[in-house]
Amino acid sequence: MIVMGHPTGNANSRHAARALAEAGLLSEFHTTLAWRDGFLSRLLPSALCRELERRAWPEVPRGQLRTAPWREAVRLLCGRLGRGTPAWCDVDAVYAALDRGMAASLTRPGVRGVYAYEDGAQASFREARRRGLRTFYDLPIAYWKTLHRLSAEEAEREPEWAATLTALDDGPEKLARKEEELRLADRVFVASSYTALTLRGEVAPERVAVIPYGSDAGEGSLSRSWSAPGEPLRVLYVGSLSQRKGISYLFSALDRMGGDCVATLVGRKITDRPCPALDAALSKPGRRWIPSLPHAAVLDEMERHDVLVFPSLFEGFGLVIPEAMGRGMAVIATPHTAAPDLIEDGREGFVVPIRSAAAIAERLAVLHGDRERLRAVGMAAREKAVRLRWETYCSRLAAGVKELL
Repeated sequence: MIVMGHPTGNANSRHAARALAEAGLLSEFHTTLAWRDGFLSRLLPSALCRELERRAWPEVPRGQLRTAPWREAVRLLCGRLGRGTPAWCDVDAVYAALDRGMAASLTRPGVRGVYAYEDGAQASFREARRRGLRTFYDLPIAYWKTLHRLSAEEAEREPEWAATLTALDDGPEKLARKEEELRLADRVFVASSYTALTLRGEVAPERVAVIPYGSDAGEGSLSRSWSAPGEPLRVLYVGSLSQRKGISYLFSALDRMGGDCVATLVGRKITDRPCPALDAALSKPGRRWIPSLPHAAVLDEMERHDVLVFPSLFEGFGLVIPEAMGRGMAVIATPHTAAPDLIEDGREGFVVPIRSAAAIAERLAVLHGDRERLRAVGMAAREKAVRLRWETYCSRLAAGVKELL
């Protein structure tokens, strides 16, 4: 049986928990907040209820769920009030506290291993090793050394965007923790071949398992249309407004396209530090910025747009790629995402080099000038997305855990 935990919850961690629970491998699942609909939901504002519903864990049987809500609740409250977060409840403190709770659970009878995520595995992995238990490490984004190298390069290449490169704020203690977590892992689960590539020289290849995430976006009927010849191409970007995501290269490509493209950008600024280049780029005509949308509304936006551009310099997977494919969008993305694992270049979309506004603009121009091809690429993307199932991810993950027990 496995002790597992994640402090906040996202699509991949929820399906990982589901995989272990359905396989009969889950002993306990640790998280911070676990919302349950009930009497309180009728007293709270609907907007707050929708936010809390994102913290429900229906994938985990109630008897196996362990919560530690207070640090995370204070952290979220400080954010809503626009106040600084005390060190005892910042993101790192929340992860560390959850990790300690998981470590304490390893003393229980029948526990044979622990499944933990980056930045929240040090204490539980140390205790597991002391007890001779298995350690399973989920690395949802590429390894930090590559991020720091790319970020340092970007700070020199695009200094006006450097304010958005927050990874360089990580201190030596946090980086040392990441290194120890990786060193103590018996098995490292990653979701893309790019993430596995960033681990070369850091961990033996046989300890790394590449299991792509799934997607539900290809389910159900599709109600969409593509822009007509003579109309601007409708471009969508979904993600944080960060230079890690290659955002400046998207804006440069849009500038090259002029009035041939209009763009919607869905995502938050990741820092309060001023970035005049970002503000100026967002305010240009033909661009619409939406800081945040519910997931269902993002999928609706995908049906109203032609092309997803995802020019990330550093990613673990990029769930927005299969989601866009499932809504019939052509995708333009870099090889530093899951795009090479999901897309045949020129068929379901295009894989372009990182840092190349020219390559992005070239593909946009092709699709702008050939609307039949735009439609054909979108439909091919839809057909591929239908085959990207979370059930496949769950079965492969459970098999990977069983293999070492």
